[in-house]
Amino acid sequence: MKIALFATCIVDAMYPRAAQATVAVLERLGHQVVFPQGQACCGQMHVNSGYLKEAVPVVANHVRAFGSGDYDVAVAPSGSCVASVKHQHPMVARHAGDATLEERAAAVGKKTYELSELLVDVLGVTNPAEQLGSYFPHTVTYHPSCHGMRLLKLGDRQAGLLRGVKGLKLVDLPEADQCCGFGGTFSVKNADVSSAMLADKTANIRSTGASVCAGGDYSCLMHIGGGLSRQADAVATLHLAEILASTEQQPAVLPETAGTPAKVMVK
Repeated sequence: MKIALFATCIVDAMYPRAAQATVAVLERLGHQVVFPQGQACCGQMHVNSGYLKEAVPVVANHVRAFGSGDYDVAVAPSGSCVASVKHQHPMVARHAGDATLEERAAAVGKKTYELSELLVDVLGVTNPAEQLGSYFPHTVTYHPSCHGMRLLKLGDRQAGLLRGVKGLKLVDLPEADQCCGFGGTFSVKNADVSSAMLADKTANIRSTGASVCAGGDYSCLMHIGGGLSRQADAVATLHLAEILASTEQQPAVLPETAGTPAKVMVK
């Protein structure tokens, strides 16, 4: 397949290895990955903060970048951004009274997948150890992001992929369905509530005894990793894509300091 990569803002600016790992995994399966020029923010923060009018040009830009149709599907290593493309973009266009933009946004959204959704539902990845050579000899717990769990309804896809990684021991996270407290602008506007939610999340993570907390959204992992680092805890945070891209020949190198993105050497 010809797959368009939607990198997302936070990955592009702060955690590019998640995008690189996504490309590595897809190319390992024999697919061609392209990067549509002109892509930028999906506008999720605008919409979540109530700035629907200001989100219109942001949505229009995304539709221009991904609306050419010169690819089979698009993928992003972020459930929250994919949820925005699928659910918020048509709504923003509809609110603006732009039927053409709404139709085009819906068409782009229909072709856009979160990484685990694409791997499991479209590309048929059921055994990462065999199909990708994934190897990660660490004890891992898993935090499902709110958007992936509630809007995209990813269910067990991400955890199922983690269970299929050679050497990886997955331990259940208590109260895994509870929000980590990030929520984009929520953590800024409601800092005290956000911090309290984060404290609960990091306490649950530490209770598992895992050395790594994995997830499918670096927005959540950034928030969680920051909390863990301030507690001087040894638990690292790492994106699902980086774990899947890790192999015995080119393993993931965990960060020395919790809360910083791990360096994953992938081919």
